[in-house]
Amino acid sequence: MNLKTLITLGFVAMLALLLGLGGYAYYTVHRLDRGSRDVLKENFYSVELGQQMQRALDQMETTPNVPTGLPRFRQSLVREAGNITETGEKELVDSLIQNQSDFQRLLDAGAPAAARAPTLDLLRRQTYRMVALNTAALTRKNELANVNATQAGRYLVAFVVMSLLLGLMFVLSVPEAAVGPLRKLTQSLEHATDNNFTATIPIEHSNEYGRVARAFNQMLVQLQEYRSSTLAELITERNRAASIVSGLDEGLLLLDEHRCIILANPVACALLSRPVEQLVGQSAAAVAQENDLMQEILRPLEVQAARREQAVADAPLLRIVQQGEEAYYRLAVQELVSFNEALNKNEFVGQILTLRNVSDYKKLDQVKSNFLATVSHELKTPLSSINLNTKLLQDERLPADERQRITGHIRQETQRLQRMVGELLDVSRLDAGTGIQLEVRPTPLAEVMGFATATVQPQLDDKQLRLDLQLAPDLPTVRADVEKTTWVLINLLANAIRYSPRGECLTVRAAVAGTFVQVSVQDRGPGIAAEHHDKIFQRFAQLPDKAGYRGGSGLGLSIAREFITTQGGRLWVESELGSGSTFHFTLPVAG
Repeated sequence: MNLKTLITLGFVAMLALLLGLGGYAYYTVHRLDRGSRDVLKENFYSVELGQQMQRALDQMETTPNVPTGLPRFRQSLVREAGNITETGEKELVDSLIQNQSDFQRLLDAGAPAAARAPTLDLLRRQTYRMVALNTAALTRKNELANVNATQAGRYLVAFVVMSLLLGLMFVLSVPEAAVGPLRKLTQSLEHATDNNFTATIPIEHSNEYGRVARAFNQMLVQLQEYRSSTLAELITERNRAASIVSGLDEGLLLLDEHRCIILANPVACALLSRPVEQLVGQSAAAVAQENDLMQEILRPLEVQAARREQAVADAPLLRIVQQGEEAYYRLAVQELVSFNEALNKNEFVGQILTLRNVSDYKKLDQVKSNFLATVSHELKTPLSSINLNTKLLQDERLPADERQRITGHIRQETQRLQRMVGELLDVSRLDAGTGIQLEVRPTPLAEVMGFATATVQPQLDDKQLRLDLQLAPDLPTVRADVEKTTWVLINLLANAIRYSPRGECLTVRAAVAGTFVQVSVQDRGPGIAAEHHDKIFQRFAQLPDKAGYRGGSGLGLSIAREFITTQGGRLWVESELGSGSTFHFTLPVAG
Protein backbone atom coordinates (compact mmCIF):
# COMPACT_ATOMS: atom_id res chain seq x y z
CA MET A 1 0.00 0.00 0.00
CA ASN A 2 1.28 3.45 -0.89
CA LEU A 3 2.24 5.74 1.94
CA LYS A 4 -0.11 8.40 0.60
CA THR A 5 -3.01 5.93 0.68
CA LEU A 6 -2.05 4.83 4.20
CA ILE A 7 -1.97 8.39 5.50
CA THR A 8 -5.24 9.17 3.69
CA LEU A 9 -6.90 6.11 5.21
CA GLY A 10 -5.62 7.17 8.62
CA PHE A 11 -7.15 10.61 8.29
CA VAL A 12 -10.39 9.13 6.84
CA ALA A 13 -10.58 6.73 9.78
CA MET A 14 -10.03 9.58 12.24
CA LEU A 15 -12.72 11.61 10.45
CA ALA A 16 -15.06 8.60 10.51
CA LEU A 17 -14.48 8.18 14.23
CA LEU A 18 -15.20 11.84 14.83
CA LEU A 19 -18.33 11.67 12.68
CA GLY A 20 -19.48 8.45 14.39
CA LEU A 21 -18.82 9.89 17.84
CA GLY A 22 -20.64 13.09 16.98
CA GLY A 23 -23.53 11.24 15.35
CA TYR A 24 -23.95 8.92 18.28
CA ALA A 25 -23.82 11.81 20.72
CA TYR A 26 -26.35 13.72 18.65
CA TYR A 27 -28.62 10.66 18.42
CA THR A 28 -28.44 10.07 22.15
CA VAL A 29 -29.14 13.68 23.05
CA HIS A 30 -31.92 13.85 20.48
CA ARG A 31 -33.54 10.67 21.82
CA LEU A 32 -33.36 11.91 25.41
CA ASP A 33 -34.72 15.26 24.37
CA ARG A 34 -37.56 13.63 22.44
CA GLY A 35 -38.38 11.40 25.43
CA SER A 36 -38.48 14.40 27.69
CA ARG A 37 -40.68 16.23 25.25
CA ASP A 38 -43.04 13.26 25.05
CA VAL A 39 -43.26 13.11 28.83
CA LEU A 40 -44.03 16.84 29.01
CA LYS A 41 -46.47 16.71 26.11
CA GLU A 42 -48.44 13.63 27.10
CA ASN A 43 -48.28 12.75 30.79
CA PHE A 44 -47.63 16.23 32.11
CA TYR A 45 -50.46 17.54 29.94
CA SER A 46 -52.81 14.87 31.32
CA VAL A 47 -51.80 15.84 34.88
CA GLU A 48 -52.48 19.48 34.05
CA LEU A 49 -55.91 18.54 32.60
CA GLY A 50 -56.64 16.45 35.74
CA GLN A 51 -55.83 19.44 37.93
CA GLN A 52 -58.17 21.61 35.82
CA MET A 53 -60.87 18.95 36.23
CA GLN A 54 -60.33 18.92 40.00
CA ARG A 55 -60.68 22.69 40.18
CA ALA A 56 -63.89 22.44 38.15
CA LEU A 57 -65.20 19.76 40.55
CA ASP A 58 -64.32 21.99 43.52
CA GLN A 59 -66.26 24.84 41.91
CA MET A 60 -69.23 22.53 41.26
CA GLU A 61 -69.17 21.45 44.90
CA THR A 62 -68.74 24.86 46.50
CA THR A 63 -70.90 26.93 44.13
CA PRO A 64 -73.40 24.55 42.59
CA ASN A 65 -75.44 27.41 41.24
CA VAL A 66 -72.62 28.64 39.02
CA PRO A 67 -73.10 26.97 35.65
CA THR A 68 -69.44 27.26 34.48
CA GLY A 69 -67.98 24.39 36.55
CA LEU A 70 -69.47 21.52 34.65
CA PRO A 71 -68.58 22.90 31.16
CA ARG A 72 -64.96 23.42 32.26
CA PHE A 73 -64.90 19.85 33.59
CA ARG A 74 -66.39 18.55 30.37
CA GLN A 75 -63.91 20.56 28.23
CA SER A 76 -60.91 19.24 30.17
CA LEU A 77 -62.31 15.71 30.04
CA VAL A 78 -62.73 15.91 26.27
CA ARG A 79 -59.10 17.05 25.96
CA GLU A 80 -57.98 14.23 28.22
CA ALA A 81 -59.88 11.78 26.06
CA GLY A 82 -57.70 12.91 23.16
CA ASN A 83 -54.43 12.54 25.18
CA ILE A 84 -54.67 8.96 26.40
CA THR A 85 -51.12 7.47 26.64
CA GLU A 86 -51.13 5.00 29.54
CA THR A 87 -52.64 1.59 30.00
CA GLY A 88 -56.05 1.76 31.81
CA GLU A 89 -56.31 5.45 31.20
CA LYS A 90 -58.90 4.95 28.44
CA GLU A 91 -61.24 2.90 30.66
CA LEU A 92 -60.85 5.50 33.37
CA VAL A 93 -61.63 8.32 30.95
CA ASP A 94 -64.64 6.41 29.58
CA SER A 95 -65.89 5.94 33.15
CA LEU A 96 -65.42 9.65 33.80
CA ILE A 97 -67.37 10.47 30.69
CA GLN A 98 -70.17 8.12 31.79
CA ASN A 99 -70.25 9.51 35.32
CA GLN A 100 -70.13 13.08 33.95
CA SER A 101 -73.15 12.23 31.81
CA ASP A 102 -74.93 10.84 34.89
CA PHE A 103 -74.10 13.98 36.83
CA GLN A 104 -75.45 16.07 33.96
CA ARG A 105 -78.79 14.15 34.03
CA LEU A 106 -79.06 14.61 37.75
CA LEU A 107 -78.41 18.28 37.32
CA ASP A 108 -80.96 18.54 34.52
CA ALA A 109 -83.48 16.64 36.63
CA GLY A 110 -83.02 19.22 39.40
CA ALA A 111 -81.77 16.64 41.86
CA PRO A 112 -80.71 18.07 45.17
CA ALA A 113 -77.06 18.42 46.09
CA ALA A 114 -77.24 15.44 48.40
CA ALA A 115 -78.38 13.29 45.50
CA ARG A 116 -75.58 14.60 43.28
CA ALA A 117 -72.87 14.27 45.93
CA PRO A 118 -72.10 10.53 45.40
CA THR A 119 -71.67 11.06 41.67
CA LEU A 120 -69.55 14.17 42.26
CA ASP A 121 -67.43 12.25 44.75
CA LEU A 122 -67.00 9.44 42.24
CA LEU A 123 -65.88 11.93 39.58
CA ARG A 124 -63.40 13.39 42.07
CA ARG A 125 -61.90 9.96 42.90
CA GLN A 126 -61.67 8.98 39.25
CA THR A 127 -59.99 12.32 38.44
CA TYR A 128 -57.45 11.69 41.25
CA ARG A 129 -56.85 8.24 39.83
CA MET A 130 -56.23 9.72 36.36
CA VAL A 131 -53.84 12.30 37.80
CA ALA A 132 -52.13 9.61 39.87
CA LEU A 133 -51.89 7.36 36.85
CA ASN A 134 -50.17 10.05 34.74
CA THR A 135 -48.04 11.19 37.67
CA ALA A 136 -46.83 7.60 38.15
CA ALA A 137 -46.22 7.33 34.41
CA LEU A 138 -44.34 10.61 34.50
CA THR A 139 -42.19 9.37 37.35
CA ARG A 140 -41.64 6.02 35.64
CA LYS A 141 -40.73 7.62 32.31
CA ASN A 142 -38.41 10.04 34.05
CA GLU A 143 -36.65 7.16 35.75
CA LEU A 144 -36.51 5.33 32.44
CA ALA A 145 -35.09 8.44 30.78
CA ASN A 146 -32.45 8.65 33.52
CA VAL A 147 -31.60 5.00 32.95
CA ASN A 148 -31.41 5.59 29.22
CA ALA A 149 -29.27 8.71 29.78
CA THR A 150 -26.93 6.78 32.04
CA GLN A 151 -26.70 3.92 29.55
CA ALA A 152 -26.19 6.36 26.68
CA GLY A 153 -23.50 8.08 28.70
CA ARG A 154 -21.77 4.76 29.25
CA TYR A 155 -22.06 3.89 25.60
CA LEU A 156 -20.75 7.32 24.71
CA VAL A 157 -17.80 6.95 27.08
CA ALA A 158 -17.08 3.50 25.67
CA PHE A 159 -17.31 4.87 22.17
CA VAL A 160 -15.03 7.78 23.12
CA VAL A 161 -12.51 5.39 24.69
CA MET A 162 -12.62 3.14 21.65
CA SER A 163 -12.21 6.19 19.42
CA LEU A 164 -9.29 7.38 21.51
CA LEU A 165 -7.66 3.96 21.30
CA LEU A 166 -8.17 3.79 17.56
CA GLY A 167 -6.98 7.38 17.19
CA LEU A 168 -3.93 6.65 19.36
CA MET A 169 -3.22 3.58 17.23
CA PHE A 170 -3.38 5.72 14.09
CA VAL A 171 -1.29 8.45 15.75
CA LEU A 172 1.38 5.91 16.66
CA SER A 173 1.29 3.75 13.55
CA VAL A 174 0.96 6.29 10.76
CA PRO A 175 3.88 8.55 11.84
CA GLU A 176 5.98 5.45 12.54
CA ALA A 177 5.14 4.16 9.08
CA ALA A 178 6.32 7.51 7.72
CA VAL A 179 9.32 8.06 10.01
CA GLY A 180 10.64 4.48 10.21
CA PRO A 181 11.84 4.33 6.58
CA LEU A 182 13.18 7.87 6.93
CA ARG A 183 15.19 6.72 9.96
CA LYS A 184 16.66 3.84 7.93
CA LEU A 185 17.39 6.24 5.08
CA THR A 186 19.10 8.62 7.52
CA GLN A 187 21.26 5.80 8.90
CA SER A 188 22.24 4.74 5.38
CA LEU A 189 23.06 8.36 4.51
CA GLU A 190 25.23 8.61 7.62
CA HIS A 191 27.06 5.44 6.60
CA ALA A 192 27.44 6.83 3.08
CA THR A 193 28.94 10.06 4.46
CA ASP A 194 31.47 7.85 6.26
CA ASN A 195 32.38 6.27 2.88
CA ASN A 196 30.52 3.07 3.78
CA PHE A 197 28.47 2.28 0.69
CA THR A 198 27.52 -1.26 1.77
CA ALA A 199 24.74 -0.27 4.23
CA THR A 200 21.77 -0.63 1.88
CA ILE A 201 18.11 -0.13 2.83
CA PRO A 202 15.96 -3.32 2.94
CA ILE A 203 13.06 -3.10 0.49
CA GLU A 204 10.09 -4.25 2.61
CA HIS A 205 7.24 -2.63 0.68
CA SER A 206 6.43 -1.41 -2.79
CA ASN A 207 5.30 2.03 -1.64
CA GLU A 208 7.06 5.35 -2.07
CA TYR A 209 9.70 4.39 0.49
CA GLY A 210 10.28 1.13 -1.31
CA ARG A 211 10.91 3.03 -4.54
CA VAL A 212 13.15 5.50 -2.67
CA ALA A 213 15.03 2.58 -1.07
CA ARG A 214 15.45 0.89 -4.46
CA ALA A 215 16.74 4.13 -6.03
CA PHE A 216 19.02 4.78 -3.02
CA ASN A 217 20.46 1.26 -3.16
CA GLN A 218 21.14 1.69 -6.88
CA MET A 219 22.84 4.99 -6.07
CA LEU A 220 24.99 3.25 -3.44
CA VAL A 221 26.01 0.61 -5.98
CA GLN A 222 26.91 3.30 -8.50
CA LEU A 223 28.78 5.28 -5.83
CA GLN A 224 30.67 2.13 -4.84
CA GLU A 225 31.55 1.46 -8.46
CA TYR A 226 32.51 5.10 -8.98
CA ARG A 227 34.50 5.11 -5.77
CA SER A 228 36.26 1.90 -6.75
CA SER A 229 37.07 3.25 -10.20
CA THR A 230 38.03 6.65 -8.80
CA LEU A 231 40.06 5.03 -6.03
CA ALA A 232 41.76 2.81 -8.60
CA GLU A 233 42.51 5.85 -10.72
CA LEU A 234 43.77 7.77 -7.69
CA ILE A 235 45.93 4.84 -6.64
CA THR A 236 47.20 4.53 -10.20
CA GLU A 237 47.95 8.24 -10.37
CA ARG A 238 49.51 8.17 -6.91
CA ASN A 239 51.64 5.17 -7.83
CA ARG A 240 52.57 6.85 -11.10
CA ALA A 241 53.48 10.06 -9.27
CA ALA A 242 55.34 8.05 -6.61
CA SER A 243 57.18 6.14 -9.35
CA ILE A 244 58.10 9.38 -11.06
CA VAL A 245 59.27 10.94 -7.80
CA SER A 246 61.10 7.78 -6.76
CA GLY A 247 62.64 7.43 -10.21
CA LEU A 248 64.03 10.95 -10.27
CA ASP A 249 67.78 11.14 -10.29
CA GLU A 250 67.42 14.36 -8.30
CA GLY A 251 66.87 14.63 -4.58
CA LEU A 252 63.40 15.99 -3.83
CA LEU A 253 62.01 17.33 -0.56
CA LEU A 254 58.49 18.72 -0.15
CA LEU A 255 57.94 21.09 2.78
CA ASP A 256 54.62 22.49 4.01
CA GLU A 257 54.02 26.09 5.05
CA HIS A 258 55.52 25.30 8.48
CA ARG A 259 58.61 23.71 6.87
CA CYS A 260 57.71 20.23 7.95
CA ILE A 261 58.86 17.51 5.57
CA ILE A 262 55.87 15.80 3.92
CA LEU A 263 57.72 14.02 1.10
CA ALA A 264 61.27 12.79 0.55
CA ASN A 265 62.26 10.65 -2.44
CA PRO A 266 64.91 7.89 -2.19
CA VAL A 267 67.67 10.09 -3.64
CA ALA A 268 67.06 12.74 -0.97
CA CYS A 269 67.01 10.07 1.75
CA ALA A 270 70.31 8.67 0.47
CA LEU A 271 71.92 12.12 0.33
CA LEU A 272 70.75 12.95 3.86
CA SER A 273 71.71 9.44 5.07
CA ARG A 274 68.32 9.10 6.72
CA PRO A 275 65.48 6.61 6.11
CA VAL A 276 62.24 8.11 4.94
CA GLU A 277 60.58 7.31 8.29
CA GLN A 278 62.99 9.70 10.04
CA LEU A 279 62.30 12.51 7.58
CA VAL A 280 58.61 12.57 6.72
CA GLY A 281 56.61 14.37 9.40
CA GLN A 282 59.71 15.94 10.96
CA SER A 283 60.53 19.63 11.06
CA ALA A 284 63.28 20.52 8.61
CA ALA A 285 64.90 22.70 11.29
CA ALA A 286 64.96 19.75 13.71
CA VAL A 287 66.60 17.53 11.07
CA ALA A 288 69.10 20.31 10.29
CA GLN A 289 70.29 20.29 13.90
CA GLU A 290 71.65 16.78 13.37
CA ASN A 291 72.44 16.91 9.66
CA ASP A 292 75.02 19.23 8.08
CA LEU A 293 73.63 18.82 4.57
CA MET A 294 70.17 19.93 5.71
CA GLN A 295 71.77 22.98 7.30
CA GLU A 296 73.36 23.88 3.96
CA ILE A 297 70.04 23.32 2.17
CA LEU A 298 68.10 25.57 4.56
CA ARG A 299 70.69 28.35 4.74
CA PRO A 300 69.52 30.16 1.54
CA LEU A 301 65.91 29.87 2.72
CA GLU A 302 66.53 31.90 5.87
CA VAL A 303 66.82 35.19 3.97
CA GLN A 304 63.85 37.39 3.21
CA ALA A 305 61.40 36.18 0.59
CA ALA A 306 62.25 39.04 -1.77
CA ARG A 307 65.94 38.02 -1.84
CA ARG A 308 65.45 34.28 -1.51
CA GLU A 309 65.57 33.52 -5.24
CA GLN A 310 68.85 35.38 -5.63
CA ALA A 311 70.25 33.74 -2.50
CA VAL A 312 69.43 30.29 -3.89
CA ALA A 313 71.00 31.19 -7.25
CA ASP A 314 74.17 32.46 -5.54
CA ALA A 315 74.44 29.45 -3.22
CA PRO A 316 77.58 27.37 -3.89
CA LEU A 317 77.37 23.81 -5.14
CA LEU A 318 76.84 21.24 -2.41
CA ARG A 319 79.79 18.84 -2.26
CA ILE A 320 78.77 15.36 -1.15
CA VAL A 321 81.04 12.31 -0.89
CA GLN A 322 79.26 9.15 -2.02
CA GLN A 323 80.96 5.77 -2.02
CA GLY A 324 84.35 7.41 -1.93
CA GLU A 325 83.61 9.69 -4.91
CA GLU A 326 82.83 13.38 -4.86
CA ALA A 327 79.46 14.47 -6.20
CA TYR A 328 78.20 18.01 -6.69
CA TYR A 329 74.58 19.06 -6.32
CA ARG A 330 72.84 22.34 -7.03
CA LEU A 331 69.91 23.44 -4.89
CA ALA A 332 66.68 24.66 -6.54
CA VAL A 333 63.66 26.02 -4.64
CA GLN A 334 60.12 26.28 -5.96
CA GLU A 335 57.59 28.23 -3.89
CA LEU A 336 54.11 26.67 -3.78
CA VAL A 337 51.05 28.93 -3.62
CA SER A 338 47.35 28.12 -3.63
CA PHE A 339 44.36 30.37 -4.27
CA ASN A 340 42.12 30.72 -1.20
CA GLU A 341 38.58 31.30 -2.48
CA ALA A 342 37.32 32.31 0.97
CA LEU A 343 39.90 35.11 1.29
CA ASN A 344 40.15 35.69 -2.49
CA LYS A 345 43.94 35.70 -2.48
CA ASN A 346 46.97 33.44 -3.00
CA GLU A 347 48.48 31.82 0.06
CA PHE A 348 51.89 30.23 0.63
CA VAL A 349 51.44 26.48 1.16
CA GLY A 350 54.95 25.06 0.96
CA GLN A 351 58.21 24.63 -0.95
CA ILE A 352 59.74 22.06 -3.27
CA LEU A 353 63.48 21.60 -2.74
CA THR A 354 65.41 19.76 -5.43
CA LEU A 355 69.03 18.70 -5.39
CA ARG A 356 70.21 18.29 -8.98
CA ASN A 357 73.31 16.23 -9.59
CA VAL A 358 75.63 18.46 -11.60
CA SER A 359 78.68 16.25 -11.15
CA ASP A 360 78.82 15.51 -14.87
CA TYR A 361 78.81 19.21 -15.67
CA LYS A 362 81.40 19.80 -12.99
CA LYS A 363 83.53 16.99 -14.37
CA LEU A 364 82.97 18.29 -17.89
CA ASP A 365 84.22 21.68 -16.81
CA GLN A 366 87.21 19.99 -15.24
CA VAL A 367 87.78 17.88 -18.36
CA LYS A 368 87.58 20.95 -20.55
CA SER A 369 90.01 22.74 -18.28
CA ASN A 370 92.35 19.77 -18.46
CA PHE A 371 91.81 19.62 -22.21
CA LEU A 372 92.71 23.27 -22.62
CA ALA A 373 95.78 22.77 -20.46
CA THR A 374 96.73 19.66 -22.44
CA VAL A 375 96.12 21.28 -25.82
CA SER A 376 98.07 24.31 -24.70
CA HIS A 377 100.92 22.06 -23.69
CA GLU A 378 100.63 20.00 -26.87
CA LEU A 379 100.67 23.12 -28.98
CA LYS A 380 103.39 24.81 -26.95
CA THR A 381 105.84 21.91 -27.19
CA PRO A 382 105.98 21.60 -31.00
CA LEU A 383 105.80 25.37 -31.45
CA SER A 384 108.72 25.81 -29.07
CA SER A 385 110.62 23.08 -30.88
CA ILE A 386 109.85 24.64 -34.27
CA ASN A 387 110.87 28.06 -32.97
CA LEU A 388 114.16 26.69 -31.61
CA ASN A 389 114.94 24.71 -34.76
CA THR A 390 114.15 27.75 -36.88
CA LYS A 391 116.69 29.77 -34.94
CA LEU A 392 119.23 27.00 -35.40
CA LEU A 393 118.66 27.00 -39.15
CA GLN A 394 119.51 30.69 -39.18
CA ASP A 395 123.05 29.79 -38.17
CA GLU A 396 125.02 29.57 -41.44
CA ARG A 397 127.80 27.59 -39.80
CA LEU A 398 125.58 24.41 -39.46
CA PRO A 399 126.63 21.60 -41.79
CA ALA A 400 124.18 20.38 -44.44
CA ASP A 401 123.40 17.07 -42.76
CA GLU A 402 122.53 18.85 -39.51
CA ARG A 403 120.29 21.27 -41.42
CA GLN A 404 118.60 18.26 -43.02
CA ARG A 405 118.00 16.66 -39.63
CA ILE A 406 116.57 19.88 -38.16
CA THR A 407 114.31 20.31 -41.18
CA GLY A 408 112.97 16.78 -40.74
CA HIS A 409 112.29 17.46 -37.08
CA ILE A 410 110.38 20.64 -37.96
CA ARG A 411 108.35 18.65 -40.48
CA GLN A 412 107.42 16.06 -37.81
CA GLU A 413 106.36 18.76 -35.38
CA THR A 414 104.31 20.43 -38.10
CA GLN A 415 102.57 17.13 -38.87
CA ARG A 416 101.85 16.72 -35.18
CA LEU A 417 100.23 20.15 -35.09
CA GLN A 418 98.22 19.38 -38.22
CA ARG A 419 96.98 16.13 -36.71
CA MET A 420 95.89 17.87 -33.53
CA VAL A 421 94.13 20.67 -35.41
CA GLY A 422 92.47 18.06 -37.65
CA GLU A 423 91.13 16.27 -34.57
CA LEU A 424 89.71 19.50 -33.24
CA LEU A 425 88.08 20.23 -36.60
CA ASP A 426 86.54 16.76 -36.71
CA VAL A 427 85.13 17.19 -33.20
CA SER A 428 83.69 20.59 -34.08
CA ARG A 429 81.98 19.14 -37.17
CA LEU A 430 80.51 16.29 -35.09
CA ASP A 431 79.24 18.72 -32.43
CA ALA A 432 77.70 20.92 -35.12
CA GLY A 433 75.71 17.93 -36.40
CA THR A 434 77.11 18.09 -39.90
CA GLY A 435 78.15 14.44 -39.65
CA ILE A 436 81.10 12.74 -41.28
CA GLN A 437 81.47 12.80 -45.04
CA LEU A 438 82.47 9.30 -46.16
CA GLU A 439 83.58 7.91 -49.52
CA VAL A 440 82.74 4.28 -48.92
CA ARG A 441 83.94 1.83 -51.56
CA PRO A 442 85.32 -1.71 -51.71
CA THR A 443 88.74 -1.42 -50.17
CA PRO A 444 91.51 -4.02 -49.69
CA LEU A 445 92.80 -3.85 -46.10
CA ALA A 446 96.34 -4.53 -47.29
CA GLU A 447 96.26 -1.12 -48.96
CA VAL A 448 95.05 0.57 -45.77
CA MET A 449 97.71 -1.19 -43.67
CA GLY A 450 100.38 -0.19 -46.15
CA PHE A 451 99.45 3.50 -45.88
CA ALA A 452 99.29 3.33 -42.08
CA THR A 453 102.55 1.43 -41.50
CA ALA A 454 104.41 3.70 -43.90
CA THR A 455 103.20 6.73 -41.95
CA VAL A 456 104.27 5.43 -38.52
CA GLN A 457 107.50 3.75 -39.68
CA PRO A 458 109.72 6.68 -38.55
CA GLN A 459 108.17 6.49 -35.08
CA LEU A 460 108.75 2.72 -34.99
CA ASP A 461 112.35 3.21 -35.93
CA ASP A 462 112.79 5.98 -33.39
CA LYS A 463 111.74 3.65 -30.51
CA GLN A 464 113.30 0.56 -32.10
CA LEU A 465 109.91 -1.20 -32.21
CA ARG A 466 109.11 -4.14 -34.45
CA LEU A 467 105.79 -4.43 -36.31
CA ASP A 468 104.31 -7.90 -36.86
CA LEU A 469 101.61 -7.93 -39.58
CA GLN A 470 99.38 -11.01 -39.50
CA LEU A 471 96.99 -10.89 -42.45
CA ALA A 472 94.73 -13.86 -43.15
CA PRO A 473 95.13 -15.35 -46.64
CA ASP A 474 92.47 -14.49 -49.20
CA LEU A 475 91.30 -11.55 -47.03
CA PRO A 476 88.15 -10.10 -48.68
CA THR A 477 87.74 -6.44 -49.48
CA VAL A 478 85.72 -4.33 -47.10
CA ARG A 479 83.30 -1.45 -47.52
CA ALA A 480 85.26 1.44 -46.08
CA ASP A 481 86.46 4.99 -46.53
CA VAL A 482 90.18 4.62 -47.18
CA GLU A 483 91.17 7.95 -45.69
CA LYS A 484 89.08 7.60 -42.47
CA THR A 485 90.02 3.93 -41.95
CA THR A 486 93.72 4.73 -42.48
CA TRP A 487 93.38 7.57 -39.97
CA VAL A 488 91.90 5.17 -37.40
CA LEU A 489 94.65 2.62 -37.89
CA ILE A 490 97.34 5.29 -37.70
CA ASN A 491 95.83 6.61 -34.47
CA LEU A 492 95.78 3.12 -32.91
CA LEU A 493 99.36 2.46 -34.04
CA ALA A 494 100.51 5.85 -32.74
CA ASN A 495 99.01 5.09 -29.33
CA ALA A 496 100.61 1.64 -29.31
CA ILE A 497 104.00 3.16 -30.22
CA ARG A 498 103.66 5.88 -27.60
CA TYR A 499 102.95 3.54 -24.70
CA SER A 500 105.02 0.46 -25.64
CA PRO A 501 108.48 0.09 -24.11
CA ARG A 502 111.49 0.50 -26.41
CA GLY A 503 112.46 -2.62 -28.34
CA GLU A 504 109.06 -4.37 -28.01
CA CYS A 505 106.98 -5.86 -30.83
CA LEU A 506 103.62 -4.54 -31.99
CA THR A 507 101.16 -6.93 -33.61
CA VAL A 508 98.55 -6.07 -36.24
CA ARG A 509 96.10 -8.81 -37.21
CA ALA A 510 93.29 -8.96 -39.78
CA ALA A 511 90.88 -11.90 -40.09
CA VAL A 512 87.37 -12.66 -41.25
CA ALA A 513 84.68 -12.64 -38.50
CA GLY A 514 81.37 -13.64 -40.08
CA THR A 515 80.24 -10.87 -42.42
CA PHE A 516 82.94 -8.56 -41.07
CA VAL A 517 86.68 -8.29 -41.16
CA GLN A 518 88.22 -7.70 -37.74
CA VAL A 519 91.45 -5.71 -37.36
CA SER A 520 93.38 -5.84 -34.08
CA VAL A 521 96.31 -3.74 -32.85
CA GLN A 522 98.15 -5.23 -29.87
CA ASP A 523 100.79 -3.39 -27.82
CA ARG A 524 103.00 -4.23 -24.83
CA GLY A 525 102.07 -1.19 -22.78
CA PRO A 526 100.97 -0.89 -19.16
CA GLY A 527 97.35 -1.90 -19.93
CA ILE A 528 94.04 -0.25 -19.04
CA ALA A 529 91.83 -1.06 -16.03
CA ALA A 530 88.46 -2.63 -16.86
CA GLU A 531 86.49 0.29 -15.42
CA HIS A 532 88.10 2.64 -17.95
CA HIS A 533 87.43 0.58 -21.09
CA ASP A 534 84.43 2.72 -22.03
CA LYS A 535 85.74 5.96 -20.62
CA ILE A 536 88.75 6.14 -22.94
CA PHE A 537 86.37 6.47 -25.91
CA GLN A 538 84.73 9.56 -24.42
CA ARG A 539 85.83 13.02 -25.53
CA PHE A 540 88.49 14.74 -23.46
CA ALA A 541 88.95 11.56 -21.43
CA GLN A 542 92.08 11.46 -19.27
CA LEU A 543 92.98 8.37 -17.29
CA PRO A 544 93.99 8.91 -13.66
CA ASP A 545 96.81 6.36 -13.88
CA LYS A 546 99.85 8.56 -14.31
CA ALA A 547 101.98 5.57 -15.20
CA GLY A 548 99.64 4.57 -18.01
CA TYR A 549 98.15 6.64 -20.80
CA ARG A 550 99.11 10.25 -20.43
CA GLY A 551 99.29 13.27 -22.67
CA GLY A 552 97.20 13.62 -25.84
CA SER A 553 94.06 15.64 -26.33
CA GLY A 554 91.67 12.85 -25.38
CA LEU A 555 89.93 13.09 -28.76
CA GLY A 556 91.66 10.49 -30.94
CA LEU A 557 89.82 7.37 -29.74
CA SER A 558 86.49 9.22 -29.63
CA ILE A 559 86.89 10.31 -33.27
CA ALA A 560 88.12 6.85 -34.28
CA ARG A 561 85.00 5.21 -32.84
CA GLU A 562 82.80 7.74 -34.69
CA PHE A 563 84.59 6.90 -37.98
CA ILE A 564 84.23 3.15 -37.52
CA THR A 565 80.61 3.29 -36.28
CA THR A 566 79.61 5.48 -39.22
CA GLN A 567 81.03 2.85 -41.59
CA GLY A 568 78.89 0.13 -39.96
CA GLY A 569 81.58 -1.37 -37.75
CA ARG A 570 82.54 -1.42 -34.08
CA LEU A 571 85.61 -0.32 -32.08
CA TRP A 572 86.47 -1.65 -28.62
CA VAL A 573 89.40 -2.57 -26.38
CA GLU A 574 90.53 -5.65 -24.45
CA SER A 575 93.08 -4.91 -21.76
CA GLU A 576 94.24 -5.61 -18.26
CA LEU A 577 96.67 -3.66 -16.12
CA GLY A 578 100.22 -4.90 -16.69
CA SER A 579 99.27 -7.05 -19.72
CA GLY A 580 99.16 -4.54 -22.56
CA SER A 581 96.13 -3.61 -24.65
CA THR A 582 94.49 -4.87 -27.83
CA PHE A 583 92.24 -2.55 -29.81
CA HIS A 584 89.78 -4.17 -32.23
CA PHE A 585 87.63 -2.70 -34.95
CA THR A 586 85.42 -4.35 -37.57
CA LEU A 587 84.35 -3.36 -41.06
CA PRO A 588 81.64 -5.00 -43.19
CA VAL A 589 82.74 -7.27 -46.03
CA ALA A 590 82.03 -5.76 -49.44
CA GLY A 591 79.15 -7.64 -51.07
